[in-house]
Amino acid sequence: MAGTIDREIGLGAVDDAQSLPVLGKLHEWVVTVDHKRLGIMYIAGGLFFLVVAGLQALTIRLQLAVPDAGIVSPQVFNRLLTMHGTAMVFLVGMPILTGFFNYLVPLMIGARDLAFPRLNAFGFWLWLFGALLLYFSYLGGDGLYGAGSAPDVGWFAYAPLTELPFSRGNSTDYWILSILLTSVGSTATAINLIATAFCMRCEGMTLSKMPVLVWLAIVVAFMMLVALPPLSAAQAMLLLDRFLGAHFFDTQAGGSAILWQHFFWIFGHPEVYILVIPAFAFASEIIPVFSRKVIFGYSVMVAASCAIAFISMSVWAHHMFAVGLTPAGNSFFAASTMLVSVPTGIKIFNWLGTIWGGKLRFKVPMLFSLAFLFQFLIAGLTGIMLAVVPFDWQLTDTYFVVAHFHYILIGAIVFMIFAAIYYWFPKATGRMLSETLGKWHFWLFLIGFHLTFDTMHFAGLRGMPRRIYTYQPGRGLETLNLIESIGALVQGIAVLIFVINVVRSLVSGETAGNDPWDAWTLEWSTTSPPPEYNFAETPVVRSRRPLWDLKHPEDPDWKYE
Repeated sequence: MAGTIDREIGLGAVDDAQSLPVLGKLHEWVVTVDHKRLGIMYIAGGLFFLVVAGLQALTIRLQLAVPDAGIVSPQVFNRLLTMHGTAMVFLVGMPILTGFFNYLVPLMIGARDLAFPRLNAFGFWLWLFGALLLYFSYLGGDGLYGAGSAPDVGWFAYAPLTELPFSRGNSTDYWILSILLTSVGSTATAINLIATAFCMRCEGMTLSKMPVLVWLAIVVAFMMLVALPPLSAAQAMLLLDRFLGAHFFDTQAGGSAILWQHFFWIFGHPEVYILVIPAFAFASEIIPVFSRKVIFGYSVMVAASCAIAFISMSVWAHHMFAVGLTPAGNSFFAASTMLVSVPTGIKIFNWLGTIWGGKLRFKVPMLFSLAFLFQFLIAGLTGIMLAVVPFDWQLTDTYFVVAHFHYILIGAIVFMIFAAIYYWFPKATGRMLSETLGKWHFWLFLIGFHLTFDTMHFAGLRGMPRRIYTYQPGRGLETLNLIESIGALVQGIAVLIFVINVVRSLVSGETAGNDPWDAWTLEWSTTSPPPEYNFAETPVVRSRRPLWDLKHPEDPDWKYE
């Protein structure tokens, strides 16, 4: 009888969940509308495509390790480049980050689920089938190249390369339809997050008491609602061009190739912040816990995030300085690019202020977070350099730009994804990841990252063009490219260690307990993993650190607010 009662109120959920891991009853996972399971499936799907895109990147680096290599043909190289870039943005970054928001937002605000559970499931399956559709292009048959052909137009798909005269067959159509489906799925998730955060907070959780992660989830959701429709509109216009002769982007029939670039980058640059603001959110939850200090400047942190979201909508054409914009246009977008660095710099000071004077614990999540701070600072500085129009004219199509955006996508976003996984894995599974394997993963990934992308800056300054499948010897690029390829291989080994760590922990990892990090937010107050209903009783919140209040009733946090 006691066991039945414990199970009903959630006290027995740990044992039950440990006997039913992620790969448990397949049917229950397929039909689920539980935000936690859907969040895990988003994250697991994104990690799968991270491995796939990583293998494609390794093939690219093997091809470029030495001059005049013949590992892959130019056409296969273009396909690898397209699939790698598309996968990293739409099939890795977006699903993993929205998966974390799916999982954490209801738990952090004391809700039992997202506002629209069925819409949540619908959004996930749209994303998954859209992702699979992209890779079905390998099987679809192109009509030109036989058994199958992946898209080869770049992840940016610049017109007129995507028009029928230059992209025969159906590979580009797979790319278009895949992006359309994943965009609709992401839009559904954004609507759900906004409704949940504003309408389903527990008693006492005012907007000023929400965790920073929830605030930033709201910011990202609004950005998705603004940035994704232009991308979807551009995809629809491209389909009309290819199937109905609309000629929106067909320059030979009076269309404009530059129009595609405007549509794409109106989405593409806010997308950078859609991906990196969740990394900010993770850092804003992890760094205070491992510094044993509250976040420095909570209100300023939230305001800076809103400012980034607003300003980022007006910087898209800094990707287009080389296309022949007017001097006034170049000046406006250069100024807005520099302006967005102001609230971004404020956030760095917030994190440094949190660390300063804290009692630091150098656990794996904190190590990844500290590396993120340094690498994101470097990415910001090179971004300001590229905002100087004459400088950008010289380097826009070189590996300097490749190094810059990989510093953001890998050095900031992927590092914080790993930090978040190490931090919240115990909550989702009830088991700890190995600290020893985690540190091997961190140091190898850090070393490999800097070998690859620090060196790329110098290759770009020496004039190595982007998107070339090989290069001639005797131009001073051989050693740099070899170092970059070695660094990519080291990163691959680090990710392999991470995969081993996850599998090992799922099978025989140390039991985590409900609150292994001595944290402060509500998700750590329930069992690990949480029951389907999240909380046996709806929490009541009186401060920004509700779990601190429970642990220290004699000295609650709300006394000091």
